[in-house]
Amino acid sequence: MLLVRHGQSEWNARNLFTGLQDPGLTQQGFAEAATAGRILSRHGIIPDEMHTSVLLRARQTAEAMLAEMACGPLPTFSSETLNERDYGALTGMNKDDARRRWGAEQVHLWRRGWDIAPPDGESLRDTLERVRPYHEQNILPRVLEGRTLLIVAHGNSLRALVAFLEHLDETAIQNTEIATGAVLLYDLNPDGTVEDKAHLVEQATNSENEAD
Repeated sequence: MLLVRHGQSEWNARNLFTGLQDPGLTQQGFAEAATAGRILSRHGIIPDEMHTSVLLRARQTAEAMLAEMACGPLPTFSSETLNERDYGALTGMNKDDARRRWGAEQVHLWRRGWDIAPPDGESLRDTLERVRPYHEQNILPRVLEGRTLLIVAHGNSLRALVAFLEHLDETAIQNTEIATGAVLLYDLNPDGTVEDKAHLVEQATNSENEAD
C-alpha cells in the first residue's frame, strides 16, 4: 500500500490554511508529483489501482505521477472521505497571522494535536472517523487480496491514517509530518497490521513542506 501526499499547492506556497479549499499545484508541486512517480518507477512498483480525494491538488498529483510512470491508465476511485481536514475558521488564513491572533501554542495544538479542533473545523480524530471506514471497506480488502494500491491524498487525511495504522500515541502524532510529494510504502499483515514501512526517496535528502 502506497501513501502519497499531493505536491505543493498554490496555498501551501502562500503559507495559508487550505483545508477543503481547492487550489491547484504550483510548478514545484507538479515537479514533486513527477518525482513521486519516478520513485515508484525506479523501485519497479506499478500500482494495480489508485484512490484519491476529490480535491484538485490530489488529482493533479495522481495524473502527474501516472504520466511519469508511463504505465497507462489505472482503475481510479475518488472519494470526499479522503479530503483534507476542514480547518473551519482558519481556512484561508496565513499561518503566521493565526499565530499572532490565537498564539503559537494554540495554533500548534489545532494543527498537530489529536482531538482539538479549530473553530468550526475538524480535529485529526474527526478526520480519521471518515478516513478509517474508507480504508477498511475499500483499501484494506484489496491490499489483502495482493493488490498494490496507490492512495494520493493530503497531509492530515494521511496523518490520520498513519496514526491508525501505526497505533501512534498523542505525542507521536504531534511529531508526525508528511512532506508534499512524500511516498510511504506499507506492507500489511493478514490482520491489517503493519509488517513493514518505508519512506521511499529519490535522493538522500528530501524537501520538507509543512502540512495543511
